[in-house]
Amino acid sequence: MAEAAGLEAIVATHAVRVPQPVVHGRCGAQSFLVLEYLDLQTRGNAAQLGEQLAAMHRCTAKQFGFACDNFLGTTPQSNGWTADWVAFWRERRLGYQLRLAAQNGCGGKLQSLGERLMDALPAFFEGYAPQPSLLHGDLWGGNHGYLADGTPVIFDPAAYYGDRECDLAMTELFGGYGADFYAAYRASWPLDTGYAARRELYNLYHILNHANLFGGSYARQAEQAMRKLLAELER
Repeated sequence: MAEAAGLEAIVATHAVRVPQPVVHGRCGAQSFLVLEYLDLQTRGNAAQLGEQLAAMHRCTAKQFGFACDNFLGTTPQSNGWTADWVAFWRERRLGYQLRLAAQNGCGGKLQSLGERLMDALPAFFEGYAPQPSLLHGDLWGGNHGYLADGTPVIFDPAAYYGDRECDLAMTELFGGYGADFYAAYRASWPLDTGYAARRELYNLYHILNHANLFGGSYARQAEQAMRKLLAELER
């Protein structure tokens, strides 16, 4: 099972706590996953979480991707191995979401802006070559908590090996992470100066996914994000 594989990969890093998978399998057409029960709190040692996430990101692979495909929410996430990060992000992340959006009736400007942005992707990586770090993959504020003693816990991953900036970007998309978390992460492993621009690029994937899952204003938000990214390149 894909989520169990992601949790097991994080467990193997010995970097950060996750609920341990107990058993998983199939029953007819349904899959199931039983996890260790943890009584989680909303507050704890945020600085420790920053340090531990940086340690997890130092666990790397030879290529970008993962041993199996998985899901971002209920959206399939393709993780086939590739050595080229820009190609991976273009084809398996933005390209997939844009094709799905077209199937869902979001064409026109969203698609034309998306095509322009995908053609321009290499410009965001000039002088920057990320290594394939193990990522949680869906690290919004609701996917972390703390044990009673303050120990951080992350859960519900959409794991793969990619640019560590993807996880950091996702923490900023909906909030939920404090200054201590970011200060500790940067002290453990400083971020590249181009992170601010790539943060918007990486979060576009999640905004497009929300457009495909929930519709509403997310398609317009994606268009605005793409216009902003393209404008950055023209400066």
